Amino acid sequence: MKVNGAVADLGRRVDVSTDRVTVDGAPLPGDPELRYLALHKPAGVTSTLRDPHAERSLAELLPEGPRIVPVGRLDRDSEGLLLFTNDGELSFRLQHPRFGVEKEYVAEVDGEISREALRALTDGVELTDGRARVLAVPKVDRMKGRSAVTLVMGEGRKREVRRLLEAVGFPVLRLVRTRFGPIPLGRLAPGEHRLLAATEISELYRTVGLDRAVRGTFRSTGGAGIPPRARQSAGQQVRRGHRPRP
Repeated sequence: MKVNGAVADLGRRVDVSTDRVTVDGAPLPGDPELRYLALHKPAGVTSTLRDPHAERSLAELLPEGPRIVPVGRLDRDSEGLLLFTNDGELSFRLQHPRFGVEKEYVAEVDGEISREALRALTDGVELTDGRARVLAVPKVDRMKGRSAVTLVMGEGRKREVRRLLEAVGFPVLRLVRTRFGPIPLGRLAPGEHRLLAATEISELYRTVGLDRAVRGTFRSTGGAGIPPRARQSAGQQVRRGHRPRP
């Protein structure tokens, strides 16, 4: 472990508001009020904390403590990994398409998906909001009348995976997000949550090229409500042509 670039001595005191702490080169947030949590969202739960029209919302699945919000969303019928935090700048970068944070899904589709359809997904498909593509298809299991397809995405448009698969002729029967950046869903059962380990938080920071925590939450990646420092740092990375490694 290093503090401000120097190897830390045993027993050294750290001021989390000013000192930069890294483990194996990756920053480690030290603010005790920051929270980082993984949740397995079940199907039928709306990805919101407050919605009077929703039968079930995320609020009933979260533990008590400092307010945290979801990093992005999953549609009501989809399942799988959702991350939550009150670390504003990290949340912004994880959601913004310019940072290209990978998300992995397993989609069960109607029909035995063809090689032509898989090639179209990776080449790109025209959707109503522009061209979209799958980054990789690492696994395909074909069964009688159905297929299970693992897809890696670099964006997070509304219902993007479902729309892509429907566009190539294979409607989705079930969709599960199994990975968000370096964080896997693992063995979390539907409705269960866990706190992220310090090493996992550091990997998230490394993924988006972030070196310091900024507390605060927001729901949009369009600019409104985003702290000026977050907008500036994101813009600087884009202008430099920097894309953090997935």
